[in-house]
This record gives sequence, structure tokens and C-alpha cells, in this order.
Amino acid sequence: QVQLVESGGGLVQPGGSLRLSCAASGFTFSSYAMSWFRQAPGKEREFVAAFTWSGDTHYADSVKGRFTISRDNFKNTVYLQMNGLKPEDTAVYYCNTQLKGRDYWGQGTQVTVSS
Repeated sequence: QVQLVESGGGLVQPGGSLRLSCAASGFTFSSYAMSWFRQAPGKEREFVAAFTWSGDTHYADSVKGRFTISRDNFKNTVYLQMNGLKPEDTAVYYCNTQLKGRDYWGQGTQVTVSS
């Protein structure tokens, strides 16, 4: 079955960096787009970044120039490099893919940006 497992979250000071990873299994990873979403307390889940199977990347305006999404199709892993972190980036970050019209999500990893 499809499994997405995120890791790499933690506590970081404003201006700091973190790299999130999402290990995928149960499907042909290289054939599908992979995305990152986040959900802050009391807010709806929002799109952060996506990496399509053809190599295109897309970012939310709030993270453009600071976050970079990448993928390793040999390791079936998608990454989110986050630089210049701000307190408003604090959220649970989720990995996502869509297969045959159905969304699959990981369990999430907490990112807290605070001094």
C-alpha cells in the first residue's frame, strides 16, 4: 500500500534552515507528482511546493526564494529545503501525492520557528 513517511522537522531559530524528507513506497514514485503542504494551528492546510513527474516545480508565493523542493527517484524520496525560516512558517508539514484521483498523506512532521 502507499506509504509516505516524513522526517526532519524540529525547532529552529528565525533565519535558520531545515531539510525535510519524505520517503515513499507502494507506488511507482518516478511517475507521480509529489507535494508538500503545511497546517498551522487553527488554520487550514495549505500548499507549499510541488515537483511534477516531468520535472516542473511550483511554490506558494509565501515560500518562493526561500524553500526548494527536490526529489531522488532512486531513493523514492522527496525533500524540502527550507532556508530563511520565519515564525509564520511554524506548522506541521505533510507530504502528499495523488494516485487515481485519491490523495495520500504522510503523518506529518512538526516545524517550529522560534527564538
